[in-house]
Amino acid sequence: MEFFEKNFKKIDYTKEGPEAGVYECCTFLNCDFSGANLSGLRFVDCEFTDSNLSNAKLDQTNFQNARFRNCKMLGLEFDHCNGFGLSFSFENCMLDHSSFYRCKIPGTNFSNSHLQGVDFTECDLSKGMFKDCNLIQAIFENTVMESTDFSTAHSYSFDPEKNRIRKAIFSIPAVTGLLEKYGIEIKK
Repeated sequence: MEFFEKNFKKIDYTKEGPEAGVYECCTFLNCDFSGANLSGLRFVDCEFTDSNLSNAKLDQTNFQNARFRNCKMLGLEFDHCNGFGLSFSFENCMLDHSSFYRCKIPGTNFSNSHLQGVDFTECDLSKGMFKDCNLIQAIFENTVMESTDFSTAHSYSFDPEKNRIRKAIFSIPAVTGLLEKYGIEIKK
């Protein structure tokens, strides 16, 4: 089934997920996908606003240029998505405890989002942006962050020796999170 330029408002998908198929240029407003099975669905140029996608099943789900605004997205396993053309942006979203393990998502923008405990292990985040994002307890290991902008992000801590951070952008005082592994004291 194909859905083109459809608007879906205030739909509860918790008992029965969306119809199988391709959703192109569709908008989802105030929809509840929490715990829903989105496996195998394809979302192209779709926008999700004020929706709850927490713990939705994403096996081979395809997001191409998907935009998420003001969404609750706890515990999502983006690493289970179909990697072909995987691209999205997040604005004012809560993504706590989600996983992007091994995702190739260069240029991804996270804006004013909460990313507590998010797993970015072996992820390609090059040329991305974390604008005004809280990255407390986020996991970065063997992550590509070349030319990624962390200048307004905060609460991150990772080992620069275990990640590729060439030309990444940081600001003071948040950049001190890169020195945490050394157990040193920094005074103002």
